[in-house]
Amino acid sequence: MRLELDGVLKSWAVPKGLPTDKSHLAVEVEDHPLEYARFSGEIPKGEYGAGTVEIWAHGTYSVNPELNKAENEKLVRAGLKKGHLDFYLSGDTVRGQFTLIRMKSKDNKNWLFIKKN
Repeated sequence: MRLELDGVLKSWAVPKGLPTDKSHLAVEVEDHPLEYARFSGEIPKGEYGAGTVEIWAHGTYSVNPELNKAENEKLVRAGLKKGHLDFYLSGDTVRGQFTLIRMKSKDNKNWLFIKKN
C-alpha cells in the first residue's frame, strides 16, 4: 500500500492484501519515489524487496474529506508520527474507512491495517 505524502510514496508491504473483515499485517518499508506509483512486476531474487509487486487499486485518500489537501497532509503526518492513522480510501475498486496502528516491535515497522465498518 502506498500513500502519497510530501513528494514521496509512504509504503507498506501487505502480504495478505487489503483487509476486508479483520486486521492484516502491514510492514512499513522505505519511502518510494512518485514514479513507483505505476510499477508492477517482478523484483528479482536477491534484490531488495524481491518478489511480485501487484497494483490492484488506484485512487485517492484523505483523513477528512471536508478538508483541503494541505490540511489532510498535516493530519496524515501527525497520525503517522503518533502511530495511529484513520483515513478514507476512494478508488476504482476500493472504498471505505481504514486504520493503520503501529505495533510495538524492535524496529516499529509493523502496523495493523484495519478495515472499519
